Amino acid sequence: MKKCKRKKVKIIFIPILLITLIVYIIHCAFFYIQRIDGQDFLSKSTSPDGRYTVTAYLNNGGATTDYAVLCTATDNETGRDRNLYWNYKCEKAEIEWIDEDTARIMIVIS
Repeated sequence: MKKCKRKKVKIIFIPILLITLIVYIIHCAFFYIQRIDGQDFLSKSTSPDGRYTVTAYLNNGGATTDYAVLCTATDNETGRDRNLYWNYKCEKAEIEWIDEDTARIMIVIS
């Protein structure tokens, strides 16, 4: 009886593990923008209270792809960076602060 239960657990567990691994790899490869680094500086804007700074970078993917804009936010109190925004086929970004915690990123599509 115990061998049969172990076999059933393996039959259920292994496909679930494989599906989870495949979903994680797809997420990291295509949707996780934290792994992208900015290349050429475009603009920088600091929040009205001075706590956050949003920086826009222009990224060149090479000869076969168009330019893309990456915007990062830096918490000036902790120094922690994180990528906020990534848009393909654009070359300019303007940053406007709505309030102390909200920024509007306007892009120019080429």
